[in-house]
Amino acid sequence: MNPAVISPPISLHTLLTAWQTGALSLVALTIEVGLALLYLVGVRRLGQRGRRWSALRTLSFLAASVTVVVAVQSGLASYDDSNFSVHVIQHLLLMNLAPVLYALSAPVTLALQASSRANQERLLRVLHHPTVAFLTRPLVATALADVTMIGYFLTPFYRFSLEHPLVHDLTHLYFLAVGSIFWWMVIGKDPSRWHLSYPMKLGILASGIPVTAVLGLALSQARTSIAPGFHTVIDTRAGGSILWVVGEMFMLGAIVLLVAQWMRYDEREAVRADRRIEAQEAAVVARASEATPGP
Repeated sequence: MNPAVISPPISLHTLLTAWQTGALSLVALTIEVGLALLYLVGVRRLGQRGRRWSALRTLSFLAASVTVVVAVQSGLASYDDSNFSVHVIQHLLLMNLAPVLYALSAPVTLALQASSRANQERLLRVLHHPTVAFLTRPLVATALADVTMIGYFLTPFYRFSLEHPLVHDLTHLYFLAVGSIFWWMVIGKDPSRWHLSYPMKLGILASGIPVTAVLGLALSQARTSIAPGFHTVIDTRAGGSILWVVGEMFMLGAIVLLVAQWMRYDEREAVRADRRIEAQEAAVVARASEATPGP
C-alpha cells in the first residue's frame, strides 16, 4: 500500500457517500433487508391473530439492522482496512451494539409465535441441536467473545485479514455471530437452554471489563503499528484508546441495563407472589364458608 494513504484522515463526505457496491456487499445488504422484512411479517401475522407484539422490540430489531448496514455497507466500511480507529468502531458496532439490539428484539420468540407448527418444530430442532447447545454454554460463549477480541487484535491474524479481503469480510460475519451468542446469553429476551441467574449474568459482564482494559491498554501504548503498511503507530494508539474507553462504557451501560431487567423481574415475581397469596387466602375463606353450617 502507498505510504501516503496509510491511516488516511476521515472525511465526512466519504462517510456519507462512499457506500459499498461490491457483489458481496450487495448480497449482505439483501440478506439484512430480507431479515428485517421477515421480522415485520412475523409482527403482522401476530397482529392478524389478535396478539400484540412490543413496538420496542420491533424498533430494536430494525435499529440492529441499520447498525449492521452502517458498519459494513456505509462509507464507514471504506476505511476499515486503512484506518484502525474506524476499524475499531466497526468492530464495536458488529460485536456489541448490533447483537445487543438483536437480543432485545427477541427474534426467536417472534419466529416461534408467528410460524406454522411445522416451522416451529424445525426451529426447535435447530435450537436444541447439540452444536447450538454447546456454543451457547455460558463458559463457551464468554470464552469465544474474549478469545476473539484478544486473538484478533493481538496476533498476526489482524494483518492477515487486511491482506486477504475475503477473510476480512468473513470476520465481520464472525464478529456478529459471536457477539449475538454472547449477548443472547446475557441480556436476550429469547428462551435459552441455560437459565442463568441475574448475579451470574452480572458476573459474566464484570469479567469482560479487565479483558477490554488489557486489550485497550496494550494497543493504546503500542510502540509499533498493529499492521505496518496499513496503519500508523498513532492510529494504532488512537484505536486502542477508542476500544478501551468506548468498550468499557458500553459494558457499564450493559450492566445498568441488566440491573434494570433484574429489578423488573423482581417486581413481576412480587406481583405473582401476591396473587398466589391472595388466591390461597380466597381458597381458605371459601373452604371455611363451605364448612360453616347454615342456619
